[in-house]
Amino acid sequence: MTSALLHGKKGIIFGALNEKSIAWQVALKAREHGAELVLTNSPVAIRLGTIDELASITGSRVIPADAVKMEDIERLITESMDYFGGRFDFILHSIGMSPNVRKEIPYENTSYENMLKTFDISALSFHRILQTAYKHDAIREWGSVVALSYVAAQRTLTGYNDMGDAKALLESIARSFGYIYGRDRKVRVNTISQSPTPTTAGSGIHGFESLVDFSERMSPLGNASAEECADYCVVLFSDLTRKVTMQNLYHDGGFSNMGMSLKAIEQYRKSFEDCD
Repeated sequence: MTSALLHGKKGIIFGALNEKSIAWQVALKAREHGAELVLTNSPVAIRLGTIDELASITGSRVIPADAVKMEDIERLITESMDYFGGRFDFILHSIGMSPNVRKEIPYENTSYENMLKTFDISALSFHRILQTAYKHDAIREWGSVVALSYVAAQRTLTGYNDMGDAKALLESIARSFGYIYGRDRKVRVNTISQSPTPTTAGSGIHGFESLVDFSERMSPLGNASAEECADYCVVLFSDLTRKVTMQNLYHDGGFSNMGMSLKAIEQYRKSFEDCD
């Protein structure tokens, strides 16, 4: 261990499915920096994924919890406090799913039943977690809660569908609860707007490979990897960022501030040459 930014700290990581998951990489990096962890996902995801392998690698406990069920979140928080011997220091929310995206239902023809499920899983789960942790005073003073977002909360990207709306709601919840949690308990709440990352969930978006390529060409530093996102999360969990809260923090190689890059222009010109 070359450094220990999280020495003595404890936290819950939501959403690790397999080694492609950003949450998986965050767990590895957090453990490398000295953290003690509880890993959680829905019972179905735990059966389909390899979270037990991650638990073995990191010496963590796995507590199943469906993030859309209040009773599961309640049990997760209380059992985690029992496991940790009291309050803990950080939470990662890495949860997102859209039935409309999975079924390739266009945004203009959306199923509202599916859309409500998207919001419930991808955004309202964040409110449930914050509400339950707040109620139990589960997070220590100067603790940190981070949720993973995407620039589609601010900009329209074809194929991302109602997940863009869900991410916008997620970021709003971070601001609203961030004020309350900061005011009352000195707990930070932030979101990270990550580059498109080839996770199991992300790869299900129509045209995802083209989106990754476009973002790579547009970003002066290139796309941020899952491992690099994990580094950023560790910094936000650490005491180095005690006064950062209620922010949506772009971790995208500069994509969010670009209009058109040289690489993108060159590729655009090639498309015309191919047509000729």
